[in-house]
Amino acid sequence: MAARTTSAKPRRNDAIERACREKGLRMTGQRRIIARILDDAADHPDVVELHRRAAAVDDRISLSTVYRTVKLFETQGIIERLDFRDGRSRYEQAAREHHDHLINLETGAVIEFHSDEIEALQDQIAKRLGYKVVYHRLELYAVPLDKDDA
Repeated sequence: MAARTTSAKPRRNDAIERACREKGLRMTGQRRIIARILDDAADHPDVVELHRRAAAVDDRISLSTVYRTVKLFETQGIIERLDFRDGRSRYEQAAREHHDHLINLETGAVIEFHSDEIEALQDQIAKRLGYKVVYHRLELYAVPLDKDDA
């Protein structure tokens, strides 16, 4: 199973801004800043955190502008909204390679991972039940193992 933490995510070369242009969205300066912040994010920021980062670049960007921009990007399929049961919607670039998430309930850290074994098992289960998997999202909610549990 290949695992990578969100802090190890490589920069995606302005993929969100490029996707916006491909969809024909008008890229204002504020939208461009928000797109770049999302592209550079090594985590899964929520709107409040996006606003904090954007306002550090341009203090004229309002929270409502960030909300509207995120909604537009989501509606256009450029970013995905993730709800990790903490009451905050978080965001990441859509159309990336498939991965699942493990959420540390103690720290809130989100670890992205991919498991060929899990993918194969899901396909086997669906086939046994008479279906073909076309999409799934797996989120594991966990706490660190105690040294005695390891």
